[in-house]
Amino acid sequence: MIRARGHHPEESRPAPTPSAGAPSRRDVMAALAGAGLAAALPAAAEEGARIPSFAEPVPFEPGVVERWAQALAARPFDGGFPPLPPPLADLDYDAYRDIRFRKERAFLGEAGGPFRLQLFHRGFLYPRPVAVNLVRDGVSTPIAYDPALFDFGRTRIEGTLPSDLNFAGIRIHAPLNRPDRLDELIVFVGASYFRFLGQDQLYGLSARGLAIGTDGDGEEFPFFRAFFVEVPPEGATALTIHALLDSPSVVGAYRFTVEPGRNTSVRVSATLTPRRDLATVGIAPLTSMFFIGETDRGHSDDYRPELHDSDGLQIAAGSGEWLWRPLDNPQSRRISTFLDRDPKGFGLMQRDRAFASYQDLEAGYERRPGYFVEPEGAWGEGSVVLMELPTDNETADNIVAFWRPRQPYPAGKPVRLAYTIRAHTGEDLHPNGKVVNTFIAEPAASGAARKANAAADAALLRSRRFLIDFGGGGLGRIPGEAPPEIVAGASLGRIVATSIVPNPHIGGFRVALDVRLDGPGTTELRVYLKKDDQALTETWSYPWSAA
Repeated sequence: MIRARGHHPEESRPAPTPSAGAPSRRDVMAALAGAGLAAALPAAAEEGARIPSFAEPVPFEPGVVERWAQALAARPFDGGFPPLPPPLADLDYDAYRDIRFRKERAFLGEAGGPFRLQLFHRGFLYPRPVAVNLVRDGVSTPIAYDPALFDFGRTRIEGTLPSDLNFAGIRIHAPLNRPDRLDELIVFVGASYFRFLGQDQLYGLSARGLAIGTDGDGEEFPFFRAFFVEVPPEGATALTIHALLDSPSVVGAYRFTVEPGRNTSVRVSATLTPRRDLATVGIAPLTSMFFIGETDRGHSDDYRPELHDSDGLQIAAGSGEWLWRPLDNPQSRRISTFLDRDPKGFGLMQRDRAFASYQDLEAGYERRPGYFVEPEGAWGEGSVVLMELPTDNETADNIVAFWRPRQPYPAGKPVRLAYTIRAHTGEDLHPNGKVVNTFIAEPAASGAARKANAAADAALLRSRRFLIDFGGGGLGRIPGEAPPEIVAGASLGRIVATSIVPNPHIGGFRVALDVRLDGPGTTELRVYLKKDDQALTETWSYPWSAA
C-alpha cells in the first residue's frame, strides 16, 4: 500500500518554494515507510565477497556497482544496522529540521563544474545510514561524517558523534532558473524516493527507484545503501550519480544522469538481480497526490476548486495510441491495469496549469511538474498499473503508477532496464487533440427540476452524463457544422446518447456521453474523435461505478 505523505509540516499547506534546510513531511514519511529495512552498508566484507565496506577509497570503473550488486545479491539480506546515538535518536521533528547543511561546505565545485552536492543529516525518522562517495579519476572516495558540515541551529547535540555516522541522503543544486544562482535540482532521501525540478517548477510528485508489492497487502520498500557521485568537469551540462539498491527481494545497480533544463531529464539505467522471483515488481514507479478535482468536489468545502499534484495518467501505448485517464479520489482502493507491449511512455501529469483552477497563493499547484517515463528498448508484454487510494486531505500521496512486466523476473538472473524521466509543465507530448476537461453531471437538461422520489434517485445512481472537452491538435480549424465523429465504448452497460458541440474557449469540441448501467458494477468508458479513418485526439478513458 502507498503510505501517507504530505508537504512541509511547519505549514498547513506547501510553501511556494522548496524548503532549503529540511525535508518535507513527504520525505519524512518515505523514511518511515522503509524504517524496518537496513540502510547501512555491510561491515567489512569477508574474503572473496568482493563488496568493499566503502570506508576507504576504492577503484571505480564502469560496471563496478553492478558487480557489487550481484555479489550482495548472493548473500542473505541483512536488515540490521547500529542504532543512532541517543542525542540523534531522541530528536523531535522541530529539533531535526533545525539541522541544515552549510551551503558553503557543498561538494563538487572543486573542478569548476556547475553542480553542488549537499547532504542530509541522520536523526529523527531517518535512522538508516547511507554512504556517500565522490568519484574522480577512477577512484571512489567516501565523504566522512563531520559535524562541521552542518549548522545545528537551536538543536544542541552533546558529546562526540561517531565518524562513521554517514548520512540520510543527498541533494544537488545547479543554476537551473538563473545562471548566477544555484537552485535545488534533485533530492534523494527516504527509501528509494527521489524528486527533481525543471525550470520554474515546484515540488509535487515523487519518483522511486523500484516498487515491490505496492498493490498488494504487504509493500516492500527497496532503499539506496550508497551513492557514488561523479565529480563533473568545468562546463558540464549533466551530472552522473550511481547508487546501490537493496531489499529482501532484490539488489540493484543504478545510474542516474541528471540534465537540468526547462524539462529536466533523469536518465535511469538499472541492473536488477532478484534474490527471489519478482512477481509484483513495479518499474519506474511514480507517486503523487490527488484530493479534489473537477470531476468530484464533494470531499471538502475548501474554497480552492482543485487540490492535486497530478490530474491524470498519460500513456503512449506501443500501438501508437495515446491515452488519458483523469485521476480520482475514490471511495475505496481502485487498481486499473492497462495491458500493453513495448510501451513508448507513461506518466503522472499536471495538465491543468491555470491558477484559477487552484486559487492557492502558497501551494502553487499550477507549477507542479508532471513526470513522463520514456522506456529505452523493448520492454515486452506487461501493463501500466494505476492505483488510486481514498484520502480525506491533501497531505497524502494516494496515487501511484508503474510498469509491471507480464512475466516475473526469476531469482538470480540479472535484468537490465533503461528509461528517461522528464519533468513537464503542460507541454504537448503528442500532436493530436487532448483532453482539457472532464465533468460529470446528471443526464438532464441544464436547469431542469429534479424529480424527488425513490425511483428517480435509483435511476440517477445508474445513469451519468460525462462531458469531455477535447482541444488543440488542429481541432479549432474544423468547422462546427461538420464536427468530428465520436467513437465511444463502454465495457458494461449502455451508451444511451452522445452529442458534440464546438467549444471555442479551448479551440475544440465538447462531447456529451450519457451512460446507463442496469445494475451495480463498474464500466470502463473510452472516447476519442476521428475524421474519416484518422484519429484526431487521444483516447479518454474513465471507470465509472454504479451503486
